[in-house]
Amino acid sequence: MAFTHLDDSARPMMVDVSAKAVTVRVAEAVATVALAPEVLARMEGDELISPKGAVLQTAIIAGIQAAKRTDELIPLCHSLPIDRCHINIVRESDSTLVIRSTVGTTAKTGVEMEALTACSVAALTVYDMCKGFKLPIVISEIRLVSKTGGRS
Repeated sequence: MAFTHLDDSARPMMVDVSAKAVTVRVAEAVATVALAPEVLARMEGDELISPKGAVLQTAIIAGIQAAKRTDELIPLCHSLPIDRCHINIVRESDSTLVIRSTVGTTAKTGVEMEALTACSVAALTVYDMCKGFKLPIVISEIRLVSKTGGRS
């Protein structure tokens, strides 16, 4: 199996997508953030308030910003016009938040990395805004759930 990001001399390269067709592409990713039940007990409706402010709304904005700037963070990613980015954060249990991102584009390559980056940065933002509670926080299971468009 050949790696697509290596040239014939095994040097890193950006994949050439110039011959690919422009299609609608969508990717969905998910991340889990485990917090102490005492932290999630502070939720007021659909929002968690920390000393730094509204955690979930801030995390959503950070995730959207991260999706738009993925190519600046991951060296071999293509710059893509993001047509849409939706991030949803829900309380799954008394100690778990689930972050789900859906990113779409009309381009020659997919948005998997953008969806994964959005979830990752949203989860890191939750961590940053809740670390002052001095209780354990665990980010886990950041994974691609689905992708559509293109060849596969």
